[in-house]
Amino acid sequence: MANNTIYTQLDAWIDAHFDEQVKFLQALIRVPTDTPPGNNAPHAERAAELLKEFGFEAEKYPIPPNEVHDNGLESITNLIVRRKYGQGKTIALNAHGDVVPPGEGWAKDPYGGEIENGKIFGRASAVSKCDFSTFTFAARALEAVNAGSQQKLHGTLELHFTYDEEFGGLLGPGWLLEHGHTKPDLMIAAGFSYQVVTAHNGCLQMEVTVHGEMAHAAIPDSGTDALQGAVHILQALHALNTQYLQITSEVEGISHPYLNVGQIHGGTNTNVVPGKVVFKLDRRMIPEENPIEVEASIRQTIEKAAQSFKPPRGGSQLKVDIKRILLANAMKPLAGNQPLVDAIQKHGEVLFGEPIPAIGTPLYTDVRLYVERGIPGVIYGAGPRTVLESHAKRADERLELEDLRRATKVIARTLQDLLT
Repeated sequence: MANNTIYTQLDAWIDAHFDEQVKFLQALIRVPTDTPPGNNAPHAERAAELLKEFGFEAEKYPIPPNEVHDNGLESITNLIVRRKYGQGKTIALNAHGDVVPPGEGWAKDPYGGEIENGKIFGRASAVSKCDFSTFTFAARALEAVNAGSQQKLHGTLELHFTYDEEFGGLLGPGWLLEHGHTKPDLMIAAGFSYQVVTAHNGCLQMEVTVHGEMAHAAIPDSGTDALQGAVHILQALHALNTQYLQITSEVEGISHPYLNVGQIHGGTNTNVVPGKVVFKLDRRMIPEENPIEVEASIRQTIEKAAQSFKPPRGGSQLKVDIKRILLANAMKPLAGNQPLVDAIQKHGEVLFGEPIPAIGTPLYTDVRLYVERGIPGVIYGAGPRTVLESHAKRADERLELEDLRRATKVIARTLQDLLT
């Protein structure tokens, strides 16, 4: 266990190098990692270059192109920085570099890393390129301060910088774990500063193809309108959200399940009755739900709606193909995460001046991939109280620089407690 003098020295080192930390984050923001299309290897190369300037050698793990392309992406290289201090436990810090495209409505350059009124703006400034910097500079502070201390570090620290969170993480941490490149004892993943997350929702994503029969718009009776059929199915799916309000989680921070249809396309031209429509849905599952039962229920709803559709002018019966895209299990707390929770809460309250609750989140993250393998983990990093405040996945994503500074101190102090 560290003493207060060490904590003060860690804080002072981070303050003295904070301008450098911000420049590091700006450099990461300025290399796009829009996913899709998911051409993320160039960012990993740039991150490795920047890390090398600090004396941190990043091991590079390029994912075979066929695996990447099969998952609808272009390129992925994951990074591991290993810092071995001696015998003892291994602690991993994981942040993902991939992020959804900026979309419209930005007042700032999404790849500019512009600073205004104490905030840094840019895609992934809050989720989660910021925690590339949080974790890197916490590690640098830890090593710099302990190099001049009589108290010796023990164990190993690993930085996992990965690039498949938006598509489920299986080619990110999942791939590294599956291929035996890492097996930490504890882990912390990128998150926000005002709570430590110990549980999160699961996610089921599915692609539904509705087959009708194309026809000329002048003689619609000769076909079956797949778009009208899809609307009928979508109404049945959206009606489930009313039922889901009656299903509540006992985990603080998580309310109830929700189904969202986020993408739809079909048809060939305005003068053609659509013969095929494809839509993709996202079903968030609370930790208490059984994913297999949830998927079976969704399939049943779709198939029943397709069978009940009556084409307004006759026509043939709809056919539907249902494909699972992703099944991400919920994260449930492991008993071994308590040292992480205790340290983050202790230091977070000191540095932020308020209690740091341990709660759940309705998001799903890569942490589940570690927890599923018996590795206790929590979510904590630089960010505001809510996703809404961060503008993550919206225009003008931003991060308060003071949150970045203080979260870096929390992580450095936590590592000091766990590695000495």
